[in-house]
Amino acid sequence: MSDRRHKYSDQPYVHFVTFTCDLRRKLFQEDQPKRILLGQLNTQLTRVSAKCVGFVIMPDHVHALLWCEETNQLSSLMQHWKRLSSHAIRTWYRIQRPKYFQVAQEMKRVWTPKYYDYPIDTESKVNEKLEYMHLNPVRTGLVSNITDWKWSSARWYVFRKSVGIPIDWVN
Repeated sequence: MSDRRHKYSDQPYVHFVTFTCDLRRKLFQEDQPKRILLGQLNTQLTRVSAKCVGFVIMPDHVHALLWCEETNQLSSLMQHWKRLSSHAIRTWYRIQRPKYFQVAQEMKRVWTPKYYDYPIDTESKVNEKLEYMHLNPVRTGLVSNITDWKWSSARWYVFRKSVGIPIDWVN
């Protein structure tokens, strides 16, 4: 994996990133934590002049296709996105769901410490990952059609409907 990252470190490419909730908690069964996560993603995209090609928020994990204008920015984007969303989500749970917050051992962490990054340099692989992400809620039985899950970029690709953050295709 480190060889692959090094190989692409001198040029921008799409990153397929995956990260999970600590202890695989289903912290994203409610809408507000998902809104917080998308809001923080939007902030980070603006901060580092990055683009989101696609995403899906599942109850216990997240997939995103991200492109950074400057090379080697993914680490900073991910660190800030996870840290700031973690703080806001913990605060929301502490205020809005105090019983869950207590049961969840006061939720010391929202996210596992690391994330998985798969570099993509072909359009066909980007399309493959988009399809994989968009089908995730269908495969897990959350919805029967990809456009029924409002917490992914599928509705933007199918209907060009807003999905909470700007979706951009990278050439």
